[in-house]
Amino acid sequence: MNIFIDNKSGSPIYDQIYSQIKSCIISGELKENDALPSIRNLAKDLRISVVTTKRAYDELEREGFIYTLPAKGCFVAPKNTELLREENLKRIEELLSEVKQLAASCSMTTDDIIGMYRYLDEN
Repeated sequence: MNIFIDNKSGSPIYDQIYSQIKSCIISGELKENDALPSIRNLAKDLRISVVTTKRAYDELEREGFIYTLPAKGCFVAPKNTELLREENLKRIEELLSEVKQLAASCSMTTDDIIGMYRYLDEN
């Protein structure tokens, strides 16, 4: 797992860490019970504050993506299928909003979009 911090991004550093780790978990790159880098080591590697890294890990734990074992570290939590489903539904809604905007700019109707989807689904 590689985490990249974009200092030019408008997104806070803790959110960039949170988003990238979450993405690795959802995609399956990080598997259930895989150990995450320690908070201190990750902070050192990224050259950021331990507080920033801890905030990202706390958010991941709060949302059920990771768990912490005292004196052992942080690990990928067993996948909560309902949580993953909600994450995917949220992403689908975002993409459909984007499709809606693009379709409007091309004067496409809802039926046109449904037709495109059906065509893609058949092929």
